[in-house]
Amino acid sequence: MLSNISPASQDYLKVIYDLTEESGRATTSQIAGHLEVKPASVTGMLQKMAREEPPLVDYKKHQGVTLTSEGKKAALEIMRHHRLLESFLHEVLDYSWDEVHEEAERLEHVISEDMERRMAAVLGNPSRDPHGQLIPNQNLEMIPDSDTPMDELRPGQVAIVRRVQDNDPDLLRYLADLGLQPGARLTTVAYVPFDQTLHVQIGGYEDTAVLGPSITREIFVELENQ
Repeated sequence: MLSNISPASQDYLKVIYDLTEESGRATTSQIAGHLEVKPASVTGMLQKMAREEPPLVDYKKHQGVTLTSEGKKAALEIMRHHRLLESFLHEVLDYSWDEVHEEAERLEHVISEDMERRMAAVLGNPSRDPHGQLIPNQNLEMIPDSDTPMDELRPGQVAIVRRVQDNDPDLLRYLADLGLQPGARLTTVAYVPFDQTLHVQIGGYEDTAVLGPSITREIFVELENQ
């Protein structure tokens, strides 16, 4: 399927998928900000994608854009490529979790479906990538999760880190130093409404880490039953 879609269109599909999962429709300005291109360029690309056979997007001027069923299927396929590549680079080729995103961005457009299947088999058909992001399954279905944004935690709550946003290598290196990676258990010690900071104990460490919203909004957790 992806062989008939340009790499640039594939990048658009991924961004539109993420934005529409959050808010239902994606605006031209939102897409332009994520892809670091001019809004006029976004408009031209969306119009082109809407004219494809079959159309990849439903675009209405001043009303934003959504993915068609074909566009969503293609978006999930490229996301599966990307996250399997990240997992393969991390688990097999020993890349660190802050290195895999950029490599996968370069490779996701060119791997064959056969290579995708072989990577999945070698990895044991994982459901999450090294950052804990869900991997669409072989049927291009995204299994829903119940992950909670870390910034919603409050004192006394205990949680397990499930996933971390993967687009900032510096943040990933910092979180690795703290031990805040998927699977880490943390206890919320305090919350300061004035600056929205969380004070948490990570794993078995006695020291408390103080994390601001620019960090806690990038981490998603699963609450433990209490």
